[in-house]
Amino acid sequence: MRLISHYGRLLAVALVLNGMMHASVLAQQDTKAQAVKKSKVVFQVSDGDSKKWDLTLNNVKNVIKDIGKDNIDVEIVAYGPGIDMFKFESPAASRIEEVLKLGAQVMICENTMRAQKISKSDMLDNLGYVEAGVSQLIKRQQQGYAYIRP
Repeated sequence: MRLISHYGRLLAVALVLNGMMHASVLAQQDTKAQAVKKSKVVFQVSDGDSKKWDLTLNNVKNVIKDIGKDNIDVEIVAYGPGIDMFKFESPAASRIEEVLKLGAQVMICENTMRAQKISKSDMLDNLGYVEAGVSQLIKRQQQGYAYIRP
């Protein structure tokens, strides 16, 4: 009887240890999955106000610095009067180049460009273009991007 009781305790201890090891492996896998998952944020620029442009660029730089260039996808979507920020003669042009070098992406609304008779040759280099800026914001939010409108 003692022998069975002894083996019963050993079996119980082995099952508990096995469960603990399994839980530890799952926790490690969960931690790795969280570490791999990148943050995503999209900034809306639709105002012609240069103070809001500065605020947006400050926010972009700060979030990349805080979270880390390799840990976040940052996109700026511009439409309406906001696309003036991305023209060659914009007072924000040098700062935009800076956030692009940090890894931010910029998407310009082609609907706005057509309406304002602006061509890509009027715009800064290294910009992306989308058919509709508002639609791009909707798509990004559906893809899990945090939405910021400074």
